[in-house]
Amino acid sequence: MKTIGMLGGMSWESTTSYYQEINESVKNKLGGLHSAKICLYSVDFDDIEKLQHQGNWDETANVLSTAAKSVELAGADFLLICTNTMHKVVPQIEAVINIPILHIADATAKRLQADGVMKVGLLGTRFTMEQEFYKNRISDNFGIDVIVPNSDEQTIIHDIIYQELCQGVIKESSRKQYLRIIANLASQGAEAVILGCTEIALLVKQTHTDVRLYDTTAIHAEEAVLFSLED
Repeated sequence: MKTIGMLGGMSWESTTSYYQEINESVKNKLGGLHSAKICLYSVDFDDIEKLQHQGNWDETANVLSTAAKSVELAGADFLLICTNTMHKVVPQIEAVINIPILHIADATAKRLQADGVMKVGLLGTRFTMEQEFYKNRISDNFGIDVIVPNSDEQTIIHDIIYQELCQGVIKESSRKQYLRIIANLASQGAEAVILGCTEIALLVKQTHTDVRLYDTTAIHAEEAVLFSLED
């Protein structure tokens, strides 16, 4: 079993989901008292959040690159960045470590491709929805059309993530807002919707909607387990 390196704390609420998903999957696959071999570095998300909203992505890359080097030195065989948005700085992190990074967008796109989804809606932070680092990776590398909510809807999604979900606050009123936006994406031809922020699955479950949802946290965690158990 390979050791899974994790950069977490962005936010810690979703990192707990990663930890649980990974260990439950290993237990289900191997049985008995088996659990995953994990090396976790959890950052202070307050620092990261401030840098994100200042647009200082170079400094976020420095913080996470330092953390990634620590995880590698601690014995991790590969790395998970336990957040969608910070995959924006994957190239900078890859440049300073020698272990592979399992990219969350690749894992999700492979699942979409296997299920025959050709047009998908994307929810996430405004950074993930507006910028190209995530959408283009899916569309360019996997041939899947990615659509996003309008600007007003993006503001709603973004604010709920930072003001509520990242602080462990779950509101029924916010769930209704998300479900309305998911329905709007479906009306525009989205065959499914990516929950492209690791906190969103804390609020919206597949039981809440008939639109197919792709939980990036669960998909990324399962990809890590499969890679960990490969010969």
